[in-house]
Amino acid sequence: MKILLVEDDQALSTALSEALRDAGLLIETSANGSEADFLVRTERYDAVILDLGLPDGDGTRWLAQWRDDAIDVPVLVLTARERWSDKAAGFSAGADDYVTKPFETAEVLFRLLALVRRSHGHAHPVLSCGDLAYDTHTGSVTLAGRPITLTAQESRLLAYLMHAAPRIVSRIELSEHVYDRDHEPDSNVIDVQISRLRRKLGSGHIETLRGQGYRVTAAETAS
Repeated sequence: MKILLVEDDQALSTALSEALRDAGLLIETSANGSEADFLVRTERYDAVILDLGLPDGDGTRWLAQWRDDAIDVPVLVLTARERWSDKAAGFSAGADDYVTKPFETAEVLFRLLALVRRSHGHAHPVLSCGDLAYDTHTGSVTLAGRPITLTAQESRLLAYLMHAAPRIVSRIELSEHVYDRDHEPDSNVIDVQISRLRRKLGSGHIETLRGQGYRVTAAETAS
């Protein structure tokens, strides 16, 4: 999952970015609204964490513009403003959730994961497809109840495919949501990593549709 963190407090941005990356998320950062606006309009993110007190304008102004322009990326507002009127303004501008500072990093993570999950139409924190299960809270993967060890990149690939299932995901979409914009892979790299996933999960769990992309299928593991 690729997340944009918009926060002008450099120390806070660094600490939160590191914590979210440790949880397996791909994090890109911006320190002002104008840069964030450019990124949201030119890149594809699974969610945005948006501070309201930005140096070039209130975050609600940028958020309202995104919603007016039909940019429906989930947005978690992160701010020191605690008054109900401020929260109401954030929700009225189009925020999906709201966390006030100071905060517990775990709360931000869980709320963020819930936003991403719900944006893909999933209510339960554990995503399942046949005997394959992915826990969005812990990042753990099980196959027929047995834990599967994945690399960080393999986990990000599988997580996105599981969130999207049963929809077909193109190589372009995978590169936009799973890889940093400065290190986007060519199709061969994605093919290689998908092949590694298949070796760990079994060949029937990830289907390749020629000219279209990939999707997770509900194949059952042989006993």
